[in-house]
Amino acid sequence: MIDLNGKVALITGSSRGIGRGCAIEMARAGADMTINYRSHADDAEEVAESVRSFGRQAIVFHADVSDRVDVDQMVAATVEHFGHLDIVVCNAAYSKREPFLDMSAEGMRRTLDVSLFGAFHTAQAGARQLVAQGRGGSILFISSVHAFIPVPTALSYNAAKAGMNHMSNTMARELTRYRIRVNVIEPGWIDTPGERQFNTEEEMVEGGPKLPWGRLGTTEDLGKAATFLSSDAADYITGAVLRVDGGFWLEH
Repeated sequence: MIDLNGKVALITGSSRGIGRGCAIEMARAGADMTINYRSHADDAEEVAESVRSFGRQAIVFHADVSDRVDVDQMVAATVEHFGHLDIVVCNAAYSKREPFLDMSAEGMRRTLDVSLFGAFHTAQAGARQLVAQGRGGSILFISSVHAFIPVPTALSYNAAKAGMNHMSNTMARELTRYRIRVNVIEPGWIDTPGERQFNTEEEMVEGGPKLPWGRLGTTEDLGKAATFLSSDAADYITGAVLRVDGGFWLEH
C-alpha cells in the first residue's frame, strides 16, 4: 500500500473532478492537505470533510491560480497550518473551446493564464518552499493527452498542456540537485464535471464503451496514479510522463 503518512499536499483545483480524486486518494494513503478552489466553495468543503473522514487534516483555501499573490498566500497558509509542505499537485485548469478561425484572444489568454501560468505559479511557489525546507519533495502536473493530440476547437488548451509538459521537464532537470521530483500525468477521456461542459450525458455514456479499455476514466484512476507518483515508492522517478488514459491515445 502507498504510504503518505506525515506528508502534506497542496492540490489546486481540488473541489471537483480530477483534483477531488487526487485529494481523496492521497487522504486514503495518509496525507494531510490544502484543498484549493476558485468557484465551488461548497464542493471544496465537501472534499475537505471526505479527507477528514480518513482521519486526516484539511484546510480549504480560495485562490485563483492565475494570480501569483493568491498562490503565494496559499502556500504560506499551508505551511503556517501544517508546518511544512511535501507534495504540490498542479491540477487547476480552464479551457475555452472554439474553432481557431473564430477564437478570441481573451479565451486564449484566460486558458493560458490558468492552465499554464497557474501551473507555473503553483510549481514555483511550492518549489521555493520545498528548497527552503531542504528535504526534497514532489511536484506533479496534471496535463492531458491534448499535449500531443491536436484536438479540434481546443487550440488554447492543447497549447497550454504541451507547454506544461516541456516546462515540467525543465523544472525536473533543475530541481534534481534538491531531490525534488517533477512528473506529469496525462489523463485521457475522464468522467468529470468539466467534461460535461463539452459533452452531453448521452455522449459520455455511449462514448465510454468505445474506448480501448471499454470505459471512461474515473477520478479515482487519476487519484491513484497521482498518489503513487507523489509517494516515496516513486523515489527514483522524475521527469516522467505517465499516461493514464486506458489506451485512448492509441486510436489517435
